[in-house]
Amino acid sequence: MTASLPGFESPAVGFDQPFEMLEACHDRVRRSLALLGKLVAYLSDHPHDAQSRSAAHDVLRYFELAAPLHHQDEEAHVFPSLSSAADGTDSALKAAVVRLRADHAQMESLWAELRPVLQVWASDAAGAAPDERARRLAAAFAGLYDEHLVVEETLVFPAARARIDEAGQIAMSHDMAHRRKAAAPR
Repeated sequence: MTASLPGFESPAVGFDQPFEMLEACHDRVRRSLALLGKLVAYLSDHPHDAQSRSAAHDVLRYFELAAPLHHQDEEAHVFPSLSSAADGTDSALKAAVVRLRADHAQMESLWAELRPVLQVWASDAAGAAPDERARRLAAAFAGLYDEHLVVEETLVFPAARARIDEAGQIAMSHDMAHRRKAAAPR
């Protein structure tokens, strides 16, 4: 039996469909963000317990392992197909790519602040209820992702899919699969 990590594969979508994989990852991002929101709400009214530790662990695991790989996929394949100044890409797409790259950096920064909070909540130690800073971080992280995903799904993915030919999508698929095999725990 091989190890399966959250966000590494989807039962209905395989690596031979790279854009469908990216969109399936967005579904998992949304589920993980919803879990984060429920966790913050739960811990505001309840003490830490096995359920809250498990939820914190799940959120940590997703955003530590799968989300960075997803961002790498976009940075390596999707964004370059739309950001070349010499190819006539329209200015709205170029601006979207600039914004999405900045979002990735901001997500990474917010995650660096949110991660230690979740690590405490996931540990066996009795963690504190979410303070105002933790609530703000979780809300900012989720809000940034929400806006980011909409831009990708409505503008960037359709345009990139139209620009990346079959050979490019096959190469993209192989790279995505290879990156995940290299990142999977041994």
